[in-house]
Amino acid sequence: MTDLENVLPLDSQFAALDLGSNSFHLIVATESNGRLQVVDKIKEMVRLAEGLVNTKRIDEDVATRALECLERYSQRLRSLPPENVRVVGTNALRQAKNANAFLRKAETALGHKIEIISGREEARLIYLGVAHDIEIQHDQRLVLDIGGGSTEIILGRNTQPQIIESLHIGCVSLSLRAFGDGKLTRSNFKKAREYAAQEIEPVAEQYRTERWGVALGASGTISTAQAVALAMAEAAGSTYEGLTKKALAQMVDAMVDQEKLEKLSLPGLSSERAPVFPGGIAILQALLQGLGIDTLHVAQGALREGLLYDLIGRMHQQDTRESTAEDLMRRYHVDVKHARRVRDTALSLLAQVAKDWDLTSANLRLNLGWGAMLHEIGMDISHSQYHKHGAYLLEHMDMPGFSTAEQNNLATLVRTHRRKFPKEEFALLGYDADKLLYLSILLRLSVLMHRSRSAVAQPHLEVTTKNDKLILSLPKAWLASHPLTELDLAQEADYLATVDIKLVIETF
Repeated sequence: MTDLENVLPLDSQFAALDLGSNSFHLIVATESNGRLQVVDKIKEMVRLAEGLVNTKRIDEDVATRALECLERYSQRLRSLPPENVRVVGTNALRQAKNANAFLRKAETALGHKIEIISGREEARLIYLGVAHDIEIQHDQRLVLDIGGGSTEIILGRNTQPQIIESLHIGCVSLSLRAFGDGKLTRSNFKKAREYAAQEIEPVAEQYRTERWGVALGASGTISTAQAVALAMAEAAGSTYEGLTKKALAQMVDAMVDQEKLEKLSLPGLSSERAPVFPGGIAILQALLQGLGIDTLHVAQGALREGLLYDLIGRMHQQDTRESTAEDLMRRYHVDVKHARRVRDTALSLLAQVAKDWDLTSANLRLNLGWGAMLHEIGMDISHSQYHKHGAYLLEHMDMPGFSTAEQNNLATLVRTHRRKFPKEEFALLGYDADKLLYLSILLRLSVLMHRSRSAVAQPHLEVTTKNDKLILSLPKAWLASHPLTELDLAQEADYLATVDIKLVIETF
């Protein structure tokens, strides 16, 4: 623990943990005037992606290694407020068939919830970390990040990414595929570059035709390549001028001279990084060639720093998820006034039952609000089955700021906000199923109460819970003058009975 860390109040510290396919990275920092001041950094080489190439599963030895690492990290995070911590999993956890089983154990070991993020969301956060880190000012910048299981390519302007791609190739997966025989031959390097070039080719043109002021690389493979290139330049008595095709070719020559992967040793290359370094360099060569990059410079910021900036932005009312929801409403021509009425009613109902149903988390309130605002986006496709169209869009589209689980939960809210209650939808959601089911019930009631789409103020709804009962109280005169709503509520009672909730309507 640093001296600075001892004097900082714990609620002013923020932490981000990146569960990468190769390494687990933890960073703890404070924020001042929009800049991070790092107080702690921890990295462990876990190689979570080992075994995924052939089995698509995290094997027991790797899982044990990862869980032991998370138990150690839990000590550092234990004293921080949970809302000041974000933990994300990337490509290995996106790909692993047994990811859910591993995540349950991992969250127990760590003591914090783990979000799985999409490749494009990973790329957005990487760009955010790099853009805040560098002092070089250019209208446009190209950012590359080679991870253990994926490679991200981002073109952006200032702090805003514009073109984002995440490729299914990384230093761990390619090293296993191309150098699995343990031989550092030119033919194996050629094979590795060809594999990488095949992945890059479909997206390369859109980057080649754009103009950027600087090309920047982030994270382990690229920073290690810089360290090796610096050491090799120093040994040769020459000047380091960045990562170039020539510098990378010299690294390949040096590795080929050593013949075997198990003996690989280069100045600036750690023994932990060595087994996956050849694959990483082959990807880097293919990127420089395919994207037309003459010189790649190295930035210190990466995914974990991007996570922190995103987390701090949420706390300063600059939540990317809110912007994403607003963009979707515009794109799919949502009736904003109606959606807001539904949202306000849903949040009012939530406030009344939050304690009884254990729905006090701020994130649950946000999810219900977004579900209400987006519940009709499927209408832009077709009114028939619009709840299903909306759910499909939310599940499959790119949604900056949202984790995979958040997208799935939002899609489930939209899918289940009307008609028959698909109980099976919640059986697939794991341990958050009950809470999401309750949110869905509140959204359903809110949509029902605004079915006429009238701007006339609705009566205040009083809702209470008792065991398996949900008691909704309405003014008697109002309900008598709205017979269709009375019929809708009676039908809703039948729907909710299928999920063992008894809806009771009382009047006063």
